[in-house]
Amino acid sequence: MNTFEFDQVQAKQATAKPPPAVPLGKEAVSSVRLSRVGIIIAALIMVAFLAGFIPRWRQRSALRAETVSLATPSVSVVSPGPGQSAGELVLPAEVRPLLEAPIYSRANGYLKRWLVDIGAHVEDGQLLAEIETPELDQQLEQARAQLAESEASLALAKTTAERWADLLKSASVSEQENAEKQADYKLKSATVEASRANVHRLEELQSFEHVTAPFAGTITVRNTDVGDLITAGSGKELFHLAQTQTLRVYVRVPQTAARGIAPGQSAELMIPEIPGQKFLATVTSTARAMTTDSRTLLTELQVDNSHDEILPGSYAQVRFVAPKASTVLTLPSNALLFRAEGLQVGVVGPDNKVDLHKVDIGRDFGQTVEVLAGVSPTDRVIVNPADSLVSGTTVRIAEVAKAETAK
Repeated sequence: MNTFEFDQVQAKQATAKPPPAVPLGKEAVSSVRLSRVGIIIAALIMVAFLAGFIPRWRQRSALRAETVSLATPSVSVVSPGPGQSAGELVLPAEVRPLLEAPIYSRANGYLKRWLVDIGAHVEDGQLLAEIETPELDQQLEQARAQLAESEASLALAKTTAERWADLLKSASVSEQENAEKQADYKLKSATVEASRANVHRLEELQSFEHVTAPFAGTITVRNTDVGDLITAGSGKELFHLAQTQTLRVYVRVPQTAARGIAPGQSAELMIPEIPGQKFLATVTSTARAMTTDSRTLLTELQVDNSHDEILPGSYAQVRFVAPKASTVLTLPSNALLFRAEGLQVGVVGPDNKVDLHKVDIGRDFGQTVEVLAGVSPTDRVIVNPADSLVSGTTVRIAEVAKAETAK
């Protein structure tokens, strides 16, 4: 077929009329309508089902989640905070004089006069009071008379012994008689020595009529007055003397910081009544043994008090400047669990499960305690844990608290 014939055939097809449409029957129309109605009804039923099911499903899911949430314990956690560093160790202390002594009487009598009162500064050997001792004076006079009598007897015994010794050479006396005279001379010599010792003893006692200061210091107590009856050995203190130019400071260092204390170490002494002023103190010695009832190390320091700014017997605080102990962590006291295995804390892991850690504690600051071992700064420790808490329990963290640093 050539091109001309092909174009004529296409022209005829284009101008040809389409066949007439065959009308549908009534049954076909009814079937189509029923199909459409069924589809619409099915769609409405599906919409109604979804409208009723989805809210109930959501409510059940929310109720299930809430039930699970309520079944999981809610806890507050805290991370261990840095404790009081060893360089900031502040401890209570007691201030005592470098030297102090109660002064008693060694002689019986009556107080004749006193020369110093409380607060007076005295020098070594200074007269403090005088005691009148009439009985002691009479005893001394009697002892001196006995000594004189003994010396006279000794002189006679000596002359007799020498004479009888000469007579023995000429056989004028027997050896027995000479021996008796020589023994009598030795006896009289011993009697003189005893009388002389008694006189010396009474003279020493008489010297105690003058009450003197054993060292330079300050009179802190006067418990006598003119006319008081003084009895030696009665235990009545006449004066109390204290050397206050240099003071001793006693402090008890906890066991956790005891190894950081050494003689020669510097410290600062603070008096509450003198705010803002610090006194330099130096560690002089330690007891080198822990006190068993408090597990502390008794430490002695000395501080200069040449200006009399510190009163002996005062309460003070000591801050150690450079101890060697390391810093420890602290936790609230209410985070501890007291179990048969020892002290424990509940630590919440990344999966919100509890793991009980055994801890070792140091100093107790009241609201917080030092933790020496068992936790790390990043741990989440449960505050106010339930007594029934065990390892493996799943918990829900409600609040993250901040640990307080012990001051």
